[in-house]
Order: sequence, then structure tokens, then C-alpha cells
Amino acid sequence: MDVSTGDIPALVFRRAVRDDLAEFSFDGQMLSVLMELDGKKNLGEIASKGGLKMSDIRVVIGKLLDLQLIEPAEEAVSVLDGDFFDYLNAQLSLAVGPIAGVLIEDSLADLGHSMSRFPSHRAAELVDLLDRQIQREEKRITFKQNMVQRIREKT
Repeated sequence: MDVSTGDIPALVFRRAVRDDLAEFSFDGQMLSVLMELDGKKNLGEIASKGGLKMSDIRVVIGKLLDLQLIEPAEEAVSVLDGDFFDYLNAQLSLAVGPIAGVLIEDSLADLGHSMSRFPSHRAAELVDLLDRQIQREEKRITFKQNMVQRIREKT
């Protein structure tokens, strides 16, 4: 997993179970971050609690991943359900027609996710990406308003 780029504050990690008894050398920052990784708190919360910049968290998480001391806690990240994507497709179809499904698939790929594992916290980003594909202003506004309302209902 590459944490050197992209949006990492919402990522959640947990300490990995290791069979070997290798010795590791930690600085204070690495140790404090490692102790906070419980599979529940996201990196933004950990950075805020520890008074760390996200650039510092990036470096520490990268090192801990390289040492295989942590792993992503996938189940801790909420994902959008099929109902959301059905609604998204219906709303986008009203604005752009039958190409909506293709636009959604392309946008999901651009964001590096699939429909089955799309994180809820990136829903607004997906809607923003899709609304750029709508040429008519009134249809774009209606699409965005409907989707913002749906996102609010989901959170």
C-alpha cells in the first residue's frame, strides 16, 4: 500500500500479528503512532490527538508498513451500498442519458476504487467528478442537489 500520495486522513490501520520475534528500533513518534493504531481511529484523528502533521504521519505509516508491523483495517472503513449506486445511476441518467453507467465506472476507476468497496467518505468527491460531465447547468444543479441530499441521509 502506497501512502506517499493521496488522501490518507481517513485511512484506518491496526497493528499486525507477527510470528517472528524480530527486534525493531523506534523513535518516540513511531512508537506513539503505533500504539494509537487500533483498527478504529483514522489517521486524521491520530494526527490531531498527537499534534502531528499529516506529512509526519505519512512517513511513520510508510515505515511501519515496510516493517510489516501494521495492516489496513478494511472493515473499519464504511462503504457505499448498492442502493446509493442505484440512486446515483438513476440521477445521472436523468442528466446525461444511458451513458451514466459508463461515466460512473470510469470515475470509480479514476478514484482507485470499485463499486463494491467505495469508501463513504469519498462520496462527495465522486459526485463532484461526475457533475463535471453534465453539460446543461440546470441538470447539473438538480443532480448535485439530489446527490448532496442522499449523501446527508447516508451519513
